[in-house]
Amino acid sequence: MSRQVAELPDGRQVGIASDALDRLSCGVMVLDPVAVYANPAVFEATICLAATLKEQYEGFLPSQIEGLAEARNLYKSFSMDPSRHRPSSEALLRRVIKGKDLYQINNAVDSCNLACLKFLLPVGMYDLDLVVGDVSLRAGLPDESYPGIRKGEVSLSGRLGLFDQEGPFGSPTSDSARTCVSEKTKRILAVVMATKSYPEAKMQEALSTFFDLFREYCRGMESFRATLGGQ
Repeated sequence: MSRQVAELPDGRQVGIASDALDRLSCGVMVLDPVAVYANPAVFEATICLAATLKEQYEGFLPSQIEGLAEARNLYKSFSMDPSRHRPSSEALLRRVIKGKDLYQINNAVDSCNLACLKFLLPVGMYDLDLVVGDVSLRAGLPDESYPGIRKGEVSLSGRLGLFDQEGPFGSPTSDSARTCVSEKTKRILAVVMATKSYPEAKMQEALSTFFDLFREYCRGMESFRATLGGQ
């Protein structure tokens, strides 16, 4: 039986709600401590990978890129059109393929973007000290939404989202302004999202990639890791 709930080191729980358990698997990681600051090295590494991906996929439609299928299938399972509401990993890759400049924010956000480009799954990344109480991944109710980062209000009606005691704070499309990572962040909660059928070994590989980048560029230490859902 797949694991539905995990307990974080501080005693809080992260879990997949019953309405999403048949559609979702995820990898959960806590980085504690982590140092958030400007680090040009990670952005330079991202630019190098972006050039390789542009050469590899230029001229391809998203539906023709095998690595994007997993996130697109996750969206479809929640009745979301991935061509209209794009997974964060796909939006990032599309920007790279089009040759558009990438955003340089801080070493944590840049490392997360680099990780997304490497394994092409959406990642929610949050300041754990701004998350209130337990966390649940589920489909949103009709009136549930949150202020996104540079995206205005993000509706979660029927869509996959992350919720704490104060309400929604993230999704595979966009993170929220309320729990965003900044230079004040000391602890990070990261959630990598995929379909229920995504192999656990590949999810573990994605988590390892994520941690390796944060250890190299953010002096991050992993204090917790778990996989939820899946076969």
